[in-house]
Amino acid sequence: MHIDVVTLFPSMVDAPLSESIVGRARSSGLLALGFSNPRDFGEDRHRTVDDKPYGGGTGMLLMAEPVYKALKEVKKKGSFVILLTPKGRKFDQPMASGLAKKKHLIFICGHYEGIDERVNDLADLEMSIGDYVLTGGEPAAVVVIDAVTRLLPGVLKKEDATVNETFSMGLLEAPHYTRPGVWRKKKVPEALMSGNHKLISKWRHDAALALTGKKRPDLLKRLQR
Repeated sequence: MHIDVVTLFPSMVDAPLSESIVGRARSSGLLALGFSNPRDFGEDRHRTVDDKPYGGGTGMLLMAEPVYKALKEVKKKGSFVILLTPKGRKFDQPMASGLAKKKHLIFICGHYEGIDERVNDLADLEMSIGDYVLTGGEPAAVVVIDAVTRLLPGVLKKEDATVNETFSMGLLEAPHYTRPGVWRKKKVPEALMSGNHKLISKWRHDAALALTGKKRPDLLKRLQR
């Protein structure tokens, strides 16, 4: 997969995605990550990319033209463009699965107070990672790219690692345990140590239902619709 990020601060995305699983995916060629900086397309000698909003208000807005030119530099036929904004559709696991099937993703990261509204028409999807406001779209881009990359074929050593995890089946994932069998007087559930795959499977299903009901009852309500 190829992903480009339109951002004023490439290192905010590049650095955290150079480590661990995503870093290995990049090194092995499973993920190509590029950047396009709107500041490179500023039209004055200061390469200005922001200005005061019409109608007044606090903060500065990214101007449409530098963002447009930065996007144009990397966009090609078949590209899927995502504008990261608190006003967008909330990101979830099914969305990650859908994006993992795309060949080329482009993320537009706002900064300051956001981007001129007219840029929205350039995106195929407006996306948010939650009901809160960040200093810019870069941390959100890292989150989404990480979630998408781990779903790409070959990225995880075990191909079925993403099948029964949290949210993939609409439930929270059942609890996991490792050695020792008893830790500070807390025991691993006997079913997991039984070696009986049918019993283990049932325990995990029941535990996932119980955990979801306790921590995320809203997910159970969705399944019951």
